Amino acid sequence: MSSQDIHEDELFMENDDEIQENKFLMCRIGEEDYGIDIRHVTDIIELQKITEVPDMPNYVKGVINLRGQVIPIIDLRLRFNMERREYDDRTVITVVKIDDLSIGFIVDTATEVQEIPAGDIEEAPTFRSEEEENKFVSGLGKIGEDVKIILDVSRLVVHDELMAVKESLT
Repeated sequence: MSSQDIHEDELFMENDDEIQENKFLMCRIGEEDYGIDIRHVTDIIELQKITEVPDMPNYVKGVINLRGQVIPIIDLRLRFNMERREYDDRTVITVVKIDDLSIGFIVDTATEVQEIPAGDIEEAPTFRSEEEENKFVSGLGKIGEDVKIILDVSRLVVHDELMAVKESLT
């Protein structure tokens, strides 16, 4: 394991939900910091060889083999309809567990774990139709004068697409 790879044992010295509550892994995508609930994060790894899977949405980059487990990889820049950018030495894959499936999200960089008390998290304003409303955002966290976008990892992946990736691997 390289010095940049972080495994869940190192992220969480204690596996206590109360200790992990209101803690978010901050990831930078473009000019914004996004928070992912730390309870979902299992690994942060360096970018590695991704095997492309045919007939997937453009933001599904393929799969990797992580310690014998095949993990689907989604580029969050592309998922958010942002401009594609070349990966560099700061680009990482943040692996999360959704239900019983592990998924990797490519982010520009992972910066820190930040605690945001529940009282400092507000609902995101709505600008779209009800079905699209805050599609990926679970809330907006206030840290001092800054606002961090808290992602809902379960909404980042469409269940049908997830099942298609899973089926293509069997």
